[in-house]
Amino acid sequence: MSTIATLRKGEIGYISEESLDYIPLKLLEMGCLPGAEVQLVQIAPLKDPLYICVNGSHLAIRIETASKIRILKVHL
Repeated sequence: MSTIATLRKGEIGYISEESLDYIPLKLLEMGCLPGAEVQLVQIAPLKDPLYICVNGSHLAIRIETASKIRILKVHL
């Protein structure tokens, strides 16, 4: 299974139910809930943090956290 950290720029995925235990409370409060659409918008020059869009909200998260949040990728 993929994680947010494995997304390529512009790719979209949906947060997996299995990730609920690994998502920090602060991110849950900002809308990073299971089933939420996640799109990788940009990667910082040193590869950390990642700039993502979750249900229309833009967030920057550390790659360490992103690698723990499993997603289901959308194949277009």
